Amino acid sequence: MSNQFAIQESLARLGLKSKNPGTSTGIKSIDSDGDYFSSYSPADGSLIGEVQTTDSDSYERVITLAQLAFEQWRKVPAPQRGEIVREIGNALREKKTDLGKLVSYEMGKSYQEGLGEVQEMIDICDFAVGLSRQLYGLTMHSERPGHRMYEQWHALGLVGIISAFNFPVAVWSWNAALAWVCGDVCVWKPSEKAPLSAIACQLIASEVFARHGMPEGICSLVNGDYKVGEMMSRDTRIPLISATGSTRMGKIVAQTVGARLGRSLLELGGNNAIIITENADLDMAIRGALFGAVGTAGQRCTSTRRLIIHENVFEEVKSRLASAYGKLVIGNPLDEMNHVGPLIDKEAVGMYLAAIQKVEAEGGKAVVEGAVLEGVGYESGCYVKPAIYEAENHFEIVQHETFAPILYLIQYKSLEEAIALQNGVPQGLSSAIMTTNMREAEAFLAVSGSDCGIANVNIGTSGAEIGGAFGGEKETGGGRESGSDAWKAYMRRQTNTINYSSTLPLAQGIKFTI
Repeated sequence: MSNQFAIQESLARLGLKSKNPGTSTGIKSIDSDGDYFSSYSPADGSLIGEVQTTDSDSYERVITLAQLAFEQWRKVPAPQRGEIVREIGNALREKKTDLGKLVSYEMGKSYQEGLGEVQEMIDICDFAVGLSRQLYGLTMHSERPGHRMYEQWHALGLVGIISAFNFPVAVWSWNAALAWVCGDVCVWKPSEKAPLSAIACQLIASEVFARHGMPEGICSLVNGDYKVGEMMSRDTRIPLISATGSTRMGKIVAQTVGARLGRSLLELGGNNAIIITENADLDMAIRGALFGAVGTAGQRCTSTRRLIIHENVFEEVKSRLASAYGKLVIGNPLDEMNHVGPLIDKEAVGMYLAAIQKVEAEGGKAVVEGAVLEGVGYESGCYVKPAIYEAENHFEIVQHETFAPILYLIQYKSLEEAIALQNGVPQGLSSAIMTTNMREAEAFLAVSGSDCGIANVNIGTSGAEIGGAFGGEKETGGGRESGSDAWKAYMRRQTNTINYSSTLPLAQGIKFTI
């Protein structure tokens, strides 16, 4: 069965057409005068569909309806909100195959990874259901007699979600599922490189809200380029903007939202490293490094960019990695026999080539040379060969994140040096150490160890489970999503003091009499 035939069947089952409205506050679309833009598959270069850009007038209607919806939604008891989110998770289960196929075809990640992304959405819905009964505050003892103090959490309002192409649906769900059970409403701007997957999710969630008689606007969608994101970032009616993307983009969002004293939750670039010690299980280390470096064609924020390898095992690791890379099968992401799919577009291919040129100019030595693949099956021009280079951590190109399958090998002598190299980049998302030595593992996790938001032992840098707060430090932005107490980002805290006595004592023993 051809890609086009198979994907058209999935599109039909997901309710998508050749031309799709790009603005919606529920199951109904909002008319827009915006131009249409196209979504092409990097798998074969085919046009999947067209989506209409959200213009300023339709954007205003989205925000107005979202504000009205918030007034009603926040009054629904949290466990009842959780029940609706549970049903959204079940609806995603029913559509998992078709939605996973669309994610794979539109973005280029393998079909297994597409299914995994939909599973993340299901998992966060399950997590949010339990959370809907655990939005706990604290009680505190007052220093004043006859007084009681406590804190409670209230819904924040409108949550703006700006997501990236590499996880076109999962990151939205990380935010939306938690925001919904907290009583917020969501306005989502997906990447213009993968809009159809977002529209499919909007239809699935909106149908559940409508079935429960909920108002339009709890789940809203706006589409377009950075200009739509700018409207959201500047909008004082949206107290929280959660943005995922490059560090450059995040700095712009942070400055814009900060200028109006709004909140921003940022998940930005990663420059992730695995330390492979001389005590590592090398079979495990090679497997972890391989998926981390080439999974999603190196287009994850948690992709492994650097291997920091002890000098005693450096040559063996290098040799085994080169051998493993030689066995990779690159091709159509819908073919489950293939390991690596395409980059998102030709612009990404250009950045891949520029990075290779840069590392070679700085003195990097090719272990596995990169190349753009041509011929039958590679007609889209987006397929590249995963590359490996020996490099130094201080190289300028190594200090930056390249969203492509390029892996840098760096030698070290002592664990202290390895940790310093791991931390010696501007980003701080994910990190890992491969070792069977308990002391090495604990040193890596200690306060003087990894400075990243995620630090793993004997697993790679790539991938995260729902339940553990996801995010990083430094230029990664500092945000946390999808687990632990991440729900607090979507609520406002209120401290309450109740005086049940017949007197009015002041705090700190202050006397004030007339």
